[in-house]
Amino acid sequence: MKTGVEGIDRLLEGGIPEGFLVAVTGEPGCGKTIFSIHFINQGVLDGDRCIYVTTEESRESIIKQAAQFNMDFHKAVEERKLVIIDALMGRADRWSLQSLDMEALVSKIIEAKKELGYGRARVAIDSLSAFWLDKPAMARRYSYYLKKVLSKWNFTILAISQYAITTAESFGWGIEHIADGIIRFRRLLRGGELKRYVVIEKMRQTNHSRYLHEIDIRPGVGLVVLGRVERRVEDYKLPADVVRKILEAKRRSGEIL
Repeated sequence: MKTGVEGIDRLLEGGIPEGFLVAVTGEPGCGKTIFSIHFINQGVLDGDRCIYVTTEESRESIIKQAAQFNMDFHKAVEERKLVIIDALMGRADRWSLQSLDMEALVSKIIEAKKELGYGRARVAIDSLSAFWLDKPAMARRYSYYLKKVLSKWNFTILAISQYAITTAESFGWGIEHIADGIIRFRRLLRGGELKRYVVIEKMRQTNHSRYLHEIDIRPGVGLVVLGRVERRVEDYKLPADVVRKILEAKRRSGEIL
């Protein structure tokens, strides 16, 4: 299934295998939501039954973001090609959740699938980690429950997980153990400029790229893959000051030799 980002599809040998649960992890501001919007918009174009779950922004905010990249979610909703489930605002309308409850979420997604009709479906949950904020030990169990139930309904799932060095154990590892694929986004300051990156850490059934790639987010276009980065894993996983110390130690060691 195409992701809606041509560059990422190339890294995945064409896209995400149908029926997979893919963890999309990363720190805030590194491109996870925009990637999710691309994924759902591509589903609308391909005739899939599409559902977007938002826990950190309102339904209206997601529609406005999509419009910034020339993706008409408002029209897709009106034409019954897309359901946006709002788990933030706590409204009383049909497509809102009153609480961050996993069983309620799965039931609402299934209800939306029935509303949209029979056929291949895709859902983006932004973010899934919101459902275990106060009970991080439940991350793996909740992820497994979601995958087990929705797989019976012909869903391909994009599960967003907030991730940072200080919260990795609470928010990243549970879903990653369950996921069929892991797409990790990163952000760093290089020379005073914010840089964003993506790496495919896991995708079963594909000979996916194992290299880090720089990405950009462009008005009217969205997420774009710029090209492969000639760096080691440590250069984007470790804080910049730690990397500098390692390089300095290696330089001094070379001078001694």
